[in-house]
Amino acid sequence: MSAATEAESTRKAIRHSIAVIPGDGIGTEVVPAALQVLDPLMSRHGIQVDWVEYPWGSEYYRANGRMMAEDGLEQLVQHDAIFFGAVGAPGIPDNLTLWGLLIPIRRTFEQYVNLRPVRYVPGVPSPLKNPEGIDLIIVRENVEGEYSQVGGRFGIGDAEAAVQEAVFTRAGVTRIAAYAAELARGRRGQLTSATKSNGIIHTMPFWDEVVAEVVARTPGVKLRTVLVDALAAALVLRPQQFDVIVASNLFGDILSDLAAGCIGSIGLAASANINPERKYPSMFEPVHGSAPDIAGRGWANPLAQMSTASLMLDHLGHPGAAAELTAAVDGVLRHGPRTPDLGGTATTKDVTKAVLDHLSSSTPTRSTR
Repeated sequence: MSAATEAESTRKAIRHSIAVIPGDGIGTEVVPAALQVLDPLMSRHGIQVDWVEYPWGSEYYRANGRMMAEDGLEQLVQHDAIFFGAVGAPGIPDNLTLWGLLIPIRRTFEQYVNLRPVRYVPGVPSPLKNPEGIDLIIVRENVEGEYSQVGGRFGIGDAEAAVQEAVFTRAGVTRIAAYAAELARGRRGQLTSATKSNGIIHTMPFWDEVVAEVVARTPGVKLRTVLVDALAAALVLRPQQFDVIVASNLFGDILSDLAAGCIGSIGLAASANINPERKYPSMFEPVHGSAPDIAGRGWANPLAQMSTASLMLDHLGHPGAAAELTAAVDGVLRHGPRTPDLGGTATTKDVTKAVLDHLSSSTPTRSTR
């Protein structure tokens, strides 16, 4: 090999450092399952990866009095991405576990886009009479809105009151609306904005105005603004009409879980916490949470974690590998085996093996952009 050829080969080498945080509950089961699938897939695409696992979560809190290391954010910023399982455990308040681990990562790393795709795969049991054709993406504002830290509790006894301020900034609404509008322009050109401006008289009219201004500057995108209660009903009655939905932190959180139920199970719901400017690493986590009621039984559905891994691969510049993983997950959804959340009796290991079998029989496609 000539020096020039060797230099070219070295320049094209692909290597990533990815932080792994299994966290709590079924996170410690589905993350290893996903890694078992990712290792051979990435290898066949010539992608080298250094997985760096961090033992943070509720057990770490019980031992150390905090959810992650004091310099945890400084450690995480060194990686190309964060692959996250779940957070939350019985006996520890959810606000402590969430605000001690997940939310600091999202906010410090400016992961203001929470991307939650919702797509029905034929053959999967669904509570809807006709789920065929559901293919939408919910773009949730991820770092401000209703989930602010502004407020407090005041007074005592019957005079006690709690105040929680929702904080919407022009910069924050503009950037999430712009991301959603560009996403819609690359799809079917239909953007739906969730609001409640008939009852919430300050923040929601502001949201509506800024979203409309952004979409007006985005050619090829048609905007509908829908009250969130009506939107929730429409997601159940006519989900196929939606393409991209942009929503505030709270509304996006609720609507995405509802939409996941429509395609069969929250155990299928993937998500990505994205810093679009790539100044910081993005974080990839399934929607289902730690599910302590089934943790440790081997029943957890690993497909949401694997679909989340597909989002991570695409974000890192490997759409071919991402497409292969998505196709393998789809194959298992169509033909089984299925875990109990989908009406089956399969274990996490059974489903993982089935995905590996699909991948081993597939033909690699071009991976890098």
